[in-house]
Amino acid sequence: MKPGCAAGSPGNEWIFFSTDERTIRYRKTMSNGGLQRSVILSAFLVLRAVTGFPGDGRAIWSKNPNSSPVNESQLFLYDTFPKNFFWGVGTGAFQVEGSWKEDGKGPSIWDRFIHTHMKNVNNRNGSSDSYMFLEKDLSALDFIGVSFYQFSISWPRLFPDGIVGAVNTKGLRYYNTLLDALVLRNIDPVVTLYHWDLPLALQEEYGGWKNDTMIEIFNDYATYCFQTFGDRVKYWITIHNPYLIAWHGYRTGMHAPGEVGNLAAVYTVGHNLIKAHSKVWHNYNINFRPHQKGWLSITLGSHWIEPNRSENMLDIGKCQESMVSVLGWFANPIHGDGDYPEELKLFSDLPLFSEAEKNEVRGTADFFAFSFGPNNFKPLNTMAKMGQNVSLNLREVLNWIKLEYDNPRILIAENGWFTDSHVKAEDTTAIYMMKNFLNQVLQAIRLDGIQVFGYTAWSLLDGFEWQDAYTTRRGLFYVDFNSKQKERKPKSSAHYYKQIIQENGFILKESTPDVQGQFPCDFSWGITESVLKPESVASSPQFSDPHLYVWNATGNRLLHRVEGVKLKTRPAQCTDFISIKKKLEMLARMKVTHYRFALDWASVLPTGNLSAVNRQALRYYRCVISEGLKLNISPMVTLYYPTHANLGLPAPLLHGGGWLNPSIAQAFQAYAGLCFQELGDLVKLWITINEPNRLSDIYNRTGNDTYRAAHNLLIAHALVWHLYDQRYRLSQRGAVSLSLHSDWAEPANPYAESHWGAAERFLQFEIAWFAEPLKTGDYPRAMREYIASKNRRGLSSSALPHFTQDERRLVRGAADFYALNHFTTRFVMHEQQNGSRYDLDRDIQFLQDITRLSSPSRLAVIPWGERKLLRWVRKHYGDVDVYITANGIDDQAPENDQLRKYYVERYIQEALKAYLIDKIKIKGYYAFKLTEEKSKPRFGFFSSDLKAKSSIQLYNKVISNSGFPSDENSSLKCTQTQRNKECTACLFLVRKKPLIFLGCCFFSTLVLLSITIIFHKQKRRKFWKAKNLQHIPLKKGRKRVLS
Repeated sequence: MKPGCAAGSPGNEWIFFSTDERTIRYRKTMSNGGLQRSVILSAFLVLRAVTGFPGDGRAIWSKNPNSSPVNESQLFLYDTFPKNFFWGVGTGAFQVEGSWKEDGKGPSIWDRFIHTHMKNVNNRNGSSDSYMFLEKDLSALDFIGVSFYQFSISWPRLFPDGIVGAVNTKGLRYYNTLLDALVLRNIDPVVTLYHWDLPLALQEEYGGWKNDTMIEIFNDYATYCFQTFGDRVKYWITIHNPYLIAWHGYRTGMHAPGEVGNLAAVYTVGHNLIKAHSKVWHNYNINFRPHQKGWLSITLGSHWIEPNRSENMLDIGKCQESMVSVLGWFANPIHGDGDYPEELKLFSDLPLFSEAEKNEVRGTADFFAFSFGPNNFKPLNTMAKMGQNVSLNLREVLNWIKLEYDNPRILIAENGWFTDSHVKAEDTTAIYMMKNFLNQVLQAIRLDGIQVFGYTAWSLLDGFEWQDAYTTRRGLFYVDFNSKQKERKPKSSAHYYKQIIQENGFILKESTPDVQGQFPCDFSWGITESVLKPESVASSPQFSDPHLYVWNATGNRLLHRVEGVKLKTRPAQCTDFISIKKKLEMLARMKVTHYRFALDWASVLPTGNLSAVNRQALRYYRCVISEGLKLNISPMVTLYYPTHANLGLPAPLLHGGGWLNPSIAQAFQAYAGLCFQELGDLVKLWITINEPNRLSDIYNRTGNDTYRAAHNLLIAHALVWHLYDQRYRLSQRGAVSLSLHSDWAEPANPYAESHWGAAERFLQFEIAWFAEPLKTGDYPRAMREYIASKNRRGLSSSALPHFTQDERRLVRGAADFYALNHFTTRFVMHEQQNGSRYDLDRDIQFLQDITRLSSPSRLAVIPWGERKLLRWVRKHYGDVDVYITANGIDDQAPENDQLRKYYVERYIQEALKAYLIDKIKIKGYYAFKLTEEKSKPRFGFFSSDLKAKSSIQLYNKVISNSGFPSDENSSLKCTQTQRNKECTACLFLVRKKPLIFLGCCFFSTLVLLSITIIFHKQKRRKFWKAKNLQHIPLKKGRKRVLS
């Protein structure tokens, strides 16, 4: 199995369906009146599509197309199953017992079928040999901790010729030993009387299930089992999946006895199976239930199907037809009204029940035993698709059963998926399939009120898988069929199922409960945009055009210029750019404090150097920034924003080798210097390069190309950081970093050590690749050593570049904060790759968890991964300031983007936990992104035609509250002054330079004038004081001295 594809759309790698074979068989079996019946069938489908019948399950397909993708009833459910829920595993006798002719066992139809139809199966003793190694099976049951074990009795092992008479004592001893051991362990046995291994003698003498004589013979066999084992068995299954017995055994010939017949034979077999089950149920009910107190049912299997168009009643009718032709064929007589579904009665080949038989058959099941596994979906012609879409939605089919059959008690008697034969203990995809199925069962119980009382994981052991023989595996325990001892080795799925049983469901461990609290008032609440293309000329020239115009002068409703007249114009203004006006309107509605956008290097410097500077582009960017500052929206400016579609380099630099040419670092430094010089007085937060760790998507010809380009990107960033640090920081007081794509990684299989290593290796190759040199001056040791080990094994010729001593000093410490773009969490597994490319050097494969809420572009919504990432960053790079510079998801909704609202709220909540609980120094959160682009995933808060979406209101509320305050603190909100307290003075200085200059001049003049006036007043006071002294009379002998 290809793990990278395994968890995509369920079944896309494992199930292949042909055109509707059931429709073909309808045509083949119609007589001369076939056309008439075809018309009747079509009319019947339309009638039922419109009207429906009582107990009709078609309501399950009537869904609201506008339902929310984050409806709590549809999300993964963290909850427990009901107390005393019945947890079990199952096996089939022929699949696992082996010893096909040992100790007096008679041959079955499958022994003959293998010999005649499956000659490539060389060794019929290649099973798990449960007959020989019973104690090992019991140890496996002990390991998992199940409450019941569902197994089947091999009819020919008890009675070699199928007729109840002298029993095979060794076979009897085996089943008695098994039952006694189960009782001793408090494990309830759930015993199936017939799981497809009919004694060959009965097939040869009577023609098998085509002969109604089998009804009495089967009843005799059941009676013996009730008499012999019933004291220890409380749950009985008569027949396992009769649909497959009839359809593949007597129609397609893919199962034993391998007959390829017509529909008459198929329906006859089904008819006899139903009557045989009914007779056994009445037998048990009358003769054994009163003292054994047990329950009895028949296991019915089915697929599930979804309409092409959920609103189209004809498609819904076809889905209903598909289900009743498989599941309803047997369920309707037994669990319904005692008769076949109306759809099947249109075919003359179908036998009819008499009224007495209807009464006899109706209600002959104490619970609904249901099988939902791969045998119900494959091979190609197992089911009737009716042109609709096959689905693995177990919850939906359980709801269908509830609606059709009056909410019966349900035992999931078989469920699971399969892996390829080469998969041993690490059956990772089986974990996710089990997780998906089990959670659907839990949702059905807790949210839909469906009475599921037990679940059977299939199968306990690897074994013989019918038409697939030994090419697939379904066991929770791996068995090496070629070994002598047939040891049972628990797979990852066994560990997972054991954990589910111990916890009785799904407990949320990764995330803690929501917290109430707030970010500080100087927290940066931002919105991110990608490259902002500058307008070459003002798009509103009405104030700069000096001509006078007259409108509609000749009645043609046009403007006519008046020659010879010129008007006085005003200087150009930033608001002449209409795009800036629109941008400001959107930013004002977002109510953010910061706006992150990227400059277009190729527009600013078309030649790649300073010989030709596009001053108009610089003016445009300055206008964007200054007009934003007037709204108290501070900028975070990205100098270089490459994408997979566009490298964003000036043409001469691109043609010169791009980032493979080391000289580009100096060109980038010159470009950055120009931007600092022209815009730096307005900008306090700079990002040099956005996601340089994703340029591996472009420079991917060889691993060495990727690593050389990355090396030059790091050098370029470091040169720019030092330039700012040495020339501009003192006057501009800003901060510079680069922004890394930083998704979190989890092991796809938590029970596999190699997957834990792969998760950490992903982080080293993805994040530490650039972050580590900024801390230590060199690439991560783990990355170097892993590539070197692949070199030694001849799996790769890649090599990381080496930093010179000067480069180490240049790179080390060249970042003022950690900036990360985080979108999702990836589930990774180890898979050895051979080749010299970056993606192959990592030996990593990704797996999509189908149980997770995901976006249209398959981004999984896993908020707790963000917090884990933040803790990982602090662990490896210290207590640094962190800005989440991009975080968002695509949402197809044109206006009511509920997925985005859910995503933004949950991810900000995890960031708040990291801030309050983990004490991580988060300085800002920037949602991604402002506007979406046409024909691309819809990440925008505004549509491509600038229409606002409802998620804006939620983000406004979070910003207004600075997080998620408690009720008593909900009135404590940050004022704009508090938010900008660090920058109020500097912003005022930036915006009012001329006024401040004039003010300073006026103040200086005022001070000088005041000093002059004061000086003159003091001088005049002294003069008048001296003059007044002359009139004062002196004592005798004194002389007046005049100064």
